Amino acid sequence: MEVTDSLNFGHKDRKDIYEYIESHGTVREDEVRRALNFDPAALGAHLTILRRDGYIRKVGKHVEVAYAPEKEQTVELGDLDVTIRMAQNVDLESLVDAIHEVADEGRYIEAETVADVLDHEEVVLRHNEVSSRMVFVATVEDELAGWVHLDLPEAEKLSHTAVLTVGTRPEYRGHGIGSRLLDTGVEWARDHGFEKLYNSVPATNETAIEFLEGHGWETEAVRENHYKIDGEYVDEVMMAVSLR
Repeated sequence: MEVTDSLNFGHKDRKDIYEYIESHGTVREDEVRRALNFDPAALGAHLTILRRDGYIRKVGKHVEVAYAPEKEQTVELGDLDVTIRMAQNVDLESLVDAIHEVADEGRYIEAETVADVLDHEEVVLRHNEVSSRMVFVATVEDELAGWVHLDLPEAEKLSHTAVLTVGTRPEYRGHGIGSRLLDTGVEWARDHGFEKLYNSVPATNETAIEFLEGHGWETEAVRENHYKIDGEYVDEVMMAVSLR
């Protein structure tokens, strides 16, 4: 199942089961049964249908949302072998740490919000009737070096747009990892029918603005004094790129 697929369960109980699994990542079947107070036979029947329809998959005694795997690539960037792949729940702690490390530099407020949401929800990928998200990570020798996050609104009037955040941990900058991650996020969004991406940064983050401009992004609007960083008011630069 793609995170852009429409959801149609045909039965309220199956919808409830999917939503519980989706919001918890990977869970034991008996946990689902206890949490939702299902008869074992009824739960088994619903899980079978959800698996048949491609919504979930079974992993041992656990069940999880059956997100379609994305192509993994390993590239040589200078002296680094960098693997870029779809994020998984096992990446959660490292992902949150990496985003906070970048956001704590005080110049990427949207990324800070992403980290807080991930940390609070304790689930990496999401796909429900309210919102969805896709995340790719870059790893070097199994250490998470950077990420690209796509917030995908489910509201029909906004479904052609997405908000992208991207970042690389300081020790891995200068190798082109950020560019590879950005390209991965943009290509994924274009392949899945999105028409426009947005990213907002403080005006003081000149490096990020130049980086995005170098990849074809443009300033669409400026909100004056939108941020307050270290006691100083800072403008928000709202950047966008068209995928059409």
